[in-house]
Amino acid sequence: MTPYFPGHGDHRYGVTHYDLRLAYRVPANRIDGTARLTVAAAEPLGVLDLDLGRFRVAGVTVDGVRTRYTHGQGKLRLTLPRPLPAGARAGVEVRYSGNPVPVPSRWGGLGWEELTDGALVAGQPIGAPSWFPCNDRPDDKASYRISVTTASPYQVIANGVLVARRRGAGTTTWIYDQIEPMATYLASVQIGRYQLTDIDGIRLAHPARLATRVRHDFGRQGEMMALFGDHFGPYPFAGYTVVVADDDLDIPVEAQGMSIFGRNHVDGVRGSERLIAHELAHQWFGNSLTVACWSDIWLQEGFATYAEWLWSEGSGGLSADGHASRWHQRLALLPQDFVLADPGPAVLFDDRVYKRGALTLHALRQALGDDVFFPALRDWTAGWRHGTVGTRDFAGHVQRYAAQPVGPLLSAWLHNKALPRL
Repeated sequence: MTPYFPGHGDHRYGVTHYDLRLAYRVPANRIDGTARLTVAAAEPLGVLDLDLGRFRVAGVTVDGVRTRYTHGQGKLRLTLPRPLPAGARAGVEVRYSGNPVPVPSRWGGLGWEELTDGALVAGQPIGAPSWFPCNDRPDDKASYRISVTTASPYQVIANGVLVARRRGAGTTTWIYDQIEPMATYLASVQIGRYQLTDIDGIRLAHPARLATRVRHDFGRQGEMMALFGDHFGPYPFAGYTVVVADDDLDIPVEAQGMSIFGRNHVDGVRGSERLIAHELAHQWFGNSLTVACWSDIWLQEGFATYAEWLWSEGSGGLSADGHASRWHQRLALLPQDFVLADPGPAVLFDDRVYKRGALTLHALRQALGDDVFFPALRDWTAGWRHGTVGTRDFAGHVQRYAAQPVGPLLSAWLHNKALPRL
């Protein structure tokens, strides 16, 4: 299968840990960074290619030895001081600085984004190189330590657990540890003048003036967490944070252990609660269970969309059956010109992919019955927890729970362009 983003990532090696140390000046939108990567060779290596955007690289070392490198067109190529045998590990340090520039894509700029007063990271699918050197492919998951120093009036929120906060002369350093493996596109930093609120153990970071609306609009996340825990199994991370940026955003953004919304998603009447459920569900489907290839995006977006329907059903709104019927009618009127299990990059984030993915799950639920379907989902998230998954993995998993072959049903939804009957 042809990779969707052949210019990103390298399968000749993996990264087991990232230690990112950033100093960020908000008015200048400038990063001064040191990235330390622990890399493991999958085959003998004489050179190492990292993905990195438009920064000035000040120096590179490998296991403490200064290393020759070239940098251009999004690639930082290191000539290793000595060949790295297959299975061996090395420590790579890159010092870099500059103004982060989002990675251009068909969906606009991706990655580090300057806000009116702060910054956010929206990395899916290829935005990570906009702020740190990495092996930018979704199946190369690693642990992280993220340290950010910035002016003290700003809150810094990153993936994982806040392990230290150190005040300096007008600045504060925030240090987060993300011990569960994480894909590069899910790594995130949020910087803003935020007020922190805790509701049902979920942290909210938001502009102070929006406190009342935020507490109302996000006030049912504890109930969502309980419902999704029943359906999908235990929440997979140490905590969950929602950031409401003081800017308008086109869509909410997922990251591991957090979700990012714009102020336009807060209206005081829960007008975006469907999106709140969707982003929370991504913690199971996308962040804990991450697709190994972007062609399997339905395993993330279809599941998160179906979680919207389950929340609607569980909270007294339209049933999942009702949502399925409505969306099946709509999709039947739209072009049926892609294969769900390999839609192609042009329609990767097309709403038809999301809704057809959810319909696939509903059809499977109807075929298996709730007493089989939901235990299968819980075992799916438990068996592949913090790993990478593919469509074949899911089909094989589900078949173990079914009394009859599910291959024909899944094949019709996943591999045929024509929309099956519901």
